[in-house]
Amino acid sequence: MNHSRHEAPRAGGNCPRAAGERGGKPEPLPGRPKAASAPSGGSDPRAAGERGGKLFLVPTPLDHGCETRIPLTDALPLQTIRMAAALSHWISENARSTRAFLKRVDALVPLAAPVQAIEITQLPHATHKHGDHTGTRLDAHALLAPALQGRDIGLVSEAGMPAIADPGSAVVRAAHALGIAVIPLVGPVSILLALAASGLNGQNFAFVGYLPQDGAARTQRITALQALARKSGQAQLFIETPYRNAALLQALLATLDDDTRLMLASGLTLPAQRIRSAAARDWRQDQPTLAKWQDNRLPTVFGLGA
Repeated sequence: MNHSRHEAPRAGGNCPRAAGERGGKPEPLPGRPKAASAPSGGSDPRAAGERGGKLFLVPTPLDHGCETRIPLTDALPLQTIRMAAALSHWISENARSTRAFLKRVDALVPLAAPVQAIEITQLPHATHKHGDHTGTRLDAHALLAPALQGRDIGLVSEAGMPAIADPGSAVVRAAHALGIAVIPLVGPVSILLALAASGLNGQNFAFVGYLPQDGAARTQRITALQALARKSGQAQLFIETPYRNAALLQALLATLDDDTRLMLASGLTLPAQRIRSAAARDWRQDQPTLAKWQDNRLPTVFGLGA
């Protein structure tokens, strides 16, 4: 999930250096393999499902846009890294960020082909912020032609799991329609990490994307989400472009009832990670803590509930 696309200027200095990282250079894996054919250790996920190429959902670290990145092995298991290295066809939210990700992979496990030779198809820009469920749905069948020819394809977003709070669901739908096996790989999903750490209802929850930017419309939306959470018990999760985090927090505290629980989870999986979940009343009363959160430009998941 990339909170900062389209609107926010790059704020690379917001992420501190990870412990043990040497000058931003990747830490090579011990026993680096000579090739990225089949992932070793355990079963090869490429053997699952129907014949022909498969669609792999490849998660990426949550440090996109940070000047200093965490070691790739802190974010992804080796099996996911090896599978990414073996793929030479990709469908991507952003081709440039995908090439950067593949260079990080290559520093640990050699790629199946040079980065310049890997085929990367970028999803239409219109799908980046609101996905491909609004307006005219993207017909992604043509993007999967390599899989019909027997080649595996990776689906990737700028940060986190593709097709979750990010574009890609149209590609997954098309794969199912064409009989192409869909295989999600293990990696970080910021919404679920935030929910698990929130104390909100993990049995009944919804992710509602971005709230309106207009002040009146945003207040109306917050009020409606609070009412829904109280009536149904359903936790409500949403995000904002990082440079507008403070404005959204201010609107939430100006609107929510005293006993409504408000959660903020920032910089998930990063050294600067912090999470707070408390009643709106407690947020308002603890001014020193509130002041620290109002100066927050890290990617943040917001949540509210009864």
